Amino acid sequence: MSAQQFTAFVVEKDAAGELRQSVTSRTLDDLPPGEVLIRVRYSSLNYKDALASRAAKGIVQRLPHVPGIDAAGEVAESSDSRYKPGQSVIVTGYELGAGQWGGWSQYARVPADWVVPLPEGLTPLECMTLGTAGFTAAQCASAIQLNGVSPEAGEVVVTGATGGVGCLAVMLLAKLGYSVVAVTGKRNLEGQLRQWGAQRVIGRDEVHDVSDKPLLSGRWAAAVDTVGGQTLATIVRQTKNYGVVTACGLVGGIELPLTVHPFILRGVILAGIGSSALPYRRRIEIWRKLGHEWRIEGLERVATVVPLAEISGVIERMFRGEVVGRTVVEIP
Repeated sequence: MSAQQFTAFVVEKDAAGELRQSVTSRTLDDLPPGEVLIRVRYSSLNYKDALASRAAKGIVQRLPHVPGIDAAGEVAESSDSRYKPGQSVIVTGYELGAGQWGGWSQYARVPADWVVPLPEGLTPLECMTLGTAGFTAAQCASAIQLNGVSPEAGEVVVTGATGGVGCLAVMLLAKLGYSVVAVTGKRNLEGQLRQWGAQRVIGRDEVHDVSDKPLLSGRWAAAVDTVGGQTLATIVRQTKNYGVVTACGLVGGIELPLTVHPFILRGVILAGIGSSALPYRRRIEIWRKLGHEWRIEGLERVATVVPLAEISGVIERMFRGEVVGRTVVEIP
């Protein structure tokens, strides 16, 4: 199969040294090394992919590059006995779409240890509607539960609630019985957020306090923050005694202007959520839950399926803050 051609979304520099994006042909010889060759059916669009499409430093290590931190499809070839041709599999995280060519391609070759058998109870399309975003939201829910915050403890606030992680966190936490407060700058989508499971919808200003007060009035039993920066600092100071704040984003900044007071006076737990390198056993368990007791019904309500050839336009909309919910990339 080494001479076989396939189609991929490739970021590269042209003869004049200008960055170019195109859906073009490559051969299997162009793919990176790995034990498993996957025929990709679906991927997804994440903010990290949008940055990769612009060859952002710290994400793309070399050009040419293929974005796509998520992939779902079937095994085409495998030198690892755990995986057989025709088997349905997914890959999320690790170096897929960042340090290594990703899922915006008809074929992806990856190390066998990155591959997860298609979770029972989920279709490939549902897996990519979830993708790294849903996997991250599930880790946030797990951290909230494991640290003892029950639905009876009070409201759970979710920032960036119309984004990929945020919308799925709203849906999952509502399914688990929590009273969810959705934070958004898109107040025209309040009805949508309530349909997804939010009990209340508030504006960004309610979780953006620039004062130097070490503590603010306690409001939240727990939080899923996809923003970072001053928003995260505000939410930590607003969290009630022994609450849990999960942090999984940095679009609002990487600085965290805080004192230790929320941690030593209120016992607040700040739980960092990283999805790319979660140990395999924990990864498998998260996906098992998402296919069974944590299965989110109606995922199609947050999903827009876009052909690979049309993804460039959606990337530009994402940078303008116009993308709502999850974008699934269909590979032809």
